[in-house]
Amino acid sequence: MQALIVAACAFVLAVVFGKLIIPALRALHAGQSIREIGPSWHNSKAGTPTMGGLIFIAAAALCTIAGGWRSMLAGNLTHLYVLAFALVFGIIGFLDDFMKVKYKRNLGLTAIQKLALQLAAAGAYLALLRWNGDLTCDLYIPFWNVSFEINWIVYLIFAMFVIVGCVNAVNLTDGIDGLASGVTLPVMVFFAVTAWMWGKTTLALLPAALAGGLAGFLVYNFHPAKVFMGDTGSLFLGGMVCGLAFALDMPLVLILVGIIYIMETVSVIMQVTYFKLTHGKRIFRMTPIHHHFEMGGWSEEKIFTVFVGITVLMCILAFIGISGR
Repeated sequence: MQALIVAACAFVLAVVFGKLIIPALRALHAGQSIREIGPSWHNSKAGTPTMGGLIFIAAAALCTIAGGWRSMLAGNLTHLYVLAFALVFGIIGFLDDFMKVKYKRNLGLTAIQKLALQLAAAGAYLALLRWNGDLTCDLYIPFWNVSFEINWIVYLIFAMFVIVGCVNAVNLTDGIDGLASGVTLPVMVFFAVTAWMWGKTTLALLPAALAGGLAGFLVYNFHPAKVFMGDTGSLFLGGMVCGLAFALDMPLVLILVGIIYIMETVSVIMQVTYFKLTHGKRIFRMTPIHHHFEMGGWSEEKIFTVFVGITVLMCILAFIGISGR
């Protein structure tokens, strides 16, 4: 019940914050630059306020802290560790967005700078979870209901690879109106229900609050978008998705609930590899794969509906897969 109240409050706050933050972003001329190699009709979106991720970040953070303060006093801090981890990625994204806005270009931080910051954040977070007793070296396999222990160093390398990959995959998904927020919303519902079912009621408040915040953000981000989340929002969401997966000690579930993120990333890898091997030929019309469908005549609303629908089905499948744990 508390998680539902927190989600509802986050929804209301996000709607209110949107009314305040979007005009402020416009006043600061924090407009999105559009990639020249993107779909030509996206040029009309140039100048749409970016960094809108601040809307759902603020709503989720405030409602999580307000809803879980008693547990915080009792020393239950896992939800704050996950929130802080996601916020670090949000800050990395904010720096990237700030540089894009300041220099009026589509590139902010360099790839090396982003990677170094992301690896540092991932390593610190995993060490913190390990120290707090939330993270084991047991790799849980959904559906089979078995776990097998692996070496801590091997697990650390695996986990850092998953985190960096997941964060950037969510970032790739943020290419059309509402897609990243719409796809991540059911993922947050999945984590909230799972945490609650496993007795981690305080941790459940965090994904519940973010689900509410994303629903409120979609009021402004659904096509035609009045604001974009920017890297501020997409990197925060990526940090939250993988942060919760590791806090609940089930990173392999990301293969199911994060199927859209994986599709987006794999499509880019396939396109680039095939392009180089064939000296200019392509598998897809454009990547990430949502642009392939867009170039094929799908509307942004249709892509949103299909991709979110797939995610909902995969979240249900994932819940069935972990139900025996």
